[in-house]
Amino acid sequence: MQQPPEYTGTTSPEAIKPSDSAPIAKLPPASQSNQQWERIGEQVSVFLAQLPDYIFQFYNKYRQPLTSIALIIAAFIAVRVVLAVLDALDDIPLLSPTFQLIGIGYSVWFISRYLLKASTRKELAEEFEAYKQQVVGSQRLPE
Repeated sequence: MQQPPEYTGTTSPEAIKPSDSAPIAKLPPASQSNQQWERIGEQVSVFLAQLPDYIFQFYNKYRQPLTSIALIIAAFIAVRVVLAVLDALDDIPLLSPTFQLIGIGYSVWFISRYLLKASTRKELAEEFEAYKQQVVGSQRLPE
């Protein structure tokens, strides 16, 4: 009876030799690789040289939407900053109730000054129309 071969931890040269059917990856010659890198570098430098022109053309083509998006982002940031400042002010112990009392006092004054009598309501409406004319202008649409 034959015994199976024992494993000794060494490999024979036949086990290391690649099979004939497996493809072997070959590196390109060094000169071809350098030419490829030079072409890639040249293309990148041409692109970077023309990048300001591309950006300028893109901005001119989409000026209105870009401006609108920038204004929306700026408004969003402004709201976040205002809310953060108000939150910080609200954390100061006596400041929040003081602001609430000032707001309640102003509301009571405004109601008693402008909203209780018909003559003062008319005066308020006239002031509002004057401000509206200053902001919007006095142009009337043709009928």
